[in-house]
Amino acid sequence: MEQYRGTTILSVRRGNTVVIGGDGQVSMGNTVMKGNARKVRRLHKDTVIAGFAGGTADAFTLFELFEAQLDKHQGHLVRAAVELAKAWRTERALRQLEALLAVADKNTSLIITGNGDVIEPEDNL
Repeated sequence: MEQYRGTTILSVRRGNTVVIGGDGQVSMGNTVMKGNARKVRRLHKDTVIAGFAGGTADAFTLFELFEAQLDKHQGHLVRAAVELAKAWRTERALRQLEALLAVADKNTSLIITGNGDVIEPEDNL
């Protein structure tokens, strides 16, 4: 997976309230190609919010795959994240996707990577 030099996706939680925000920039190297991309989406009947860092097309593919896992596991965020991470790590075509996902519901916030990591950040950040 490519080393990211900079992107802005931020998640903050207080109690059952969580927000995820993104800078909206799509860049190639040091050049900003688009400044108003929607890097944050609502998924699974608006119960999950997700943001991405990395390749835009790859992230949209991962959003679709993650939402399918959420549907399959009745909205259970951790289970869907683990299943996505397993597929992302083991399926040859998915291993080429270069993006990270930050996902959250009212109870849990997670970062999902293509290395098979599902990380629950400390201190609700």
